[in-house]
Amino acid sequence: MGLIRYIKKEAAVIRERDPAIKSTMEVILYPSFKAILAYRLAHRWYLKKHYFWARWLSQKMVRKTGIEIHPGAEIGEGLFIDHGSGVIIGETAVIGDNVTLFQGVTLGGTGKEKGKRHPTVEDNVMISAGAKVLGSFTIGSNSKIGAGSVVLKPVPPNSTVVGVPGRIVKRDNVKIPRSEMDQVHLPDPVLDSINQLQIENEMLKRQVEELRKAIEKEW
Repeated sequence: MGLIRYIKKEAAVIRERDPAIKSTMEVILYPSFKAILAYRLAHRWYLKKHYFWARWLSQKMVRKTGIEIHPGAEIGEGLFIDHGSGVIIGETAVIGDNVTLFQGVTLGGTGKEKGKRHPTVEDNVMISAGAKVLGSFTIGSNSKIGAGSVVLKPVPPNSTVVGVPGRIVKRDNVKIPRSEMDQVHLPDPVLDSINQLQIENEMLKRQVEELRKAIEKEW
C-alpha cells in the first residue's frame, strides 16, 4: 500500500471513531495518528533486525505522544487509540483489525512468561480507559473490556468483561455493532448484587413485620 493511500486510510479511521475531529487536517495533530505511523516504520525495521533504530523511533514517539508501541508487536488494520496517553503495547502483543484502545490501556505481560508474553486481541475489540490485559492469552473478537478492568484470563468472543479481576458479565452469540461499543453502557455486577440484596432485605422486613403482627394478634 502506498504511503499516501495508507495515510488517508488511517485518517478515515480516526474521523470515523472520534466525533471531536472536524476536519481531515486535524488528524495530523492526533497522537494516535503519529504513533501508529511511526510504529509501522519501526516494525518494518524490526523485521529487518534493525533493532536499535526500531526502538529508537519507538522511544522517540513515546516522548512525543505518550503512546508506547513496541516495534515487535503485530498490529492489523484500523487500530484506533483515543487520546492515547499511557497506552502500552508489549513486544509480543498481537492485535487484529478494527480494534479500539482508550487512554491508559496496557497490553502487557506478567513478568513470568518467556516467548509469547503479551495478549492477542482479535478483531473489533474495544478496551476502555485504564484497562490492563496481562498475559499471553486471547481476547476474543467483538468483545468489550470495561474501564479500569484487570484481565488475567482468556475472554471468549462477543463477551463483556468488567472488574478487578476481570469477570465476564455478558456473552452474546452475535457481533456487537461498533456503534454500541462505548465505555459507559456496560453491565455492573456489583450494583446488580446490591440491588438484589436490597430487594431481599425488603422482603425479609415485610415477612418479619407480618410475623410480628400475627403474634400480637394471637396474644
